[in-house]
Amino acid sequence: MKRTATAVWNGSGKDGSGHLTTQSTTLKDAQYSYKSRFEQGVGTNPEELIAAAHSGCFAMALSFELQSAGLTADSLDVTCTITLEPGVGITHSDLVLKAKIPGVDNAKFQEYAATAKANCPVSKVLNAQISLTASLV
Repeated sequence: MKRTATAVWNGSGKDGSGHLTTQSTTLKDAQYSYKSRFEQGVGTNPEELIAAAHSGCFAMALSFELQSAGLTADSLDVTCTITLEPGVGITHSDLVLKAKIPGVDNAKFQEYAATAKANCPVSKVLNAQISLTASLV
């Protein structure tokens, strides 16, 4: 399985702008720029998209872990924060999970969450420290 996305950039790094389009067209000509990446401008940025990808991938990986154990979550609410250090790169991906899962104790829940974090395909591709704070609600 392969997925594609296209970035088009025009102009210099600081004064230029670009747009992103995904194969599914969920993103179609989504605007991005220096300001949307390094300041507070309008548009998206690669780090925001990585955060969305990591939170979504982790939630699905955990759902599969739970399914293998005969459990189904009522909800898995995952927030991902990506840290970009200029001149260094992406250094952290911090996952925060709030889960409602009937019939699971905290020890098993933490085990399932840790396994999902380690085995999620996006976790595997990131060359950054990945943290997880998981709580049952």
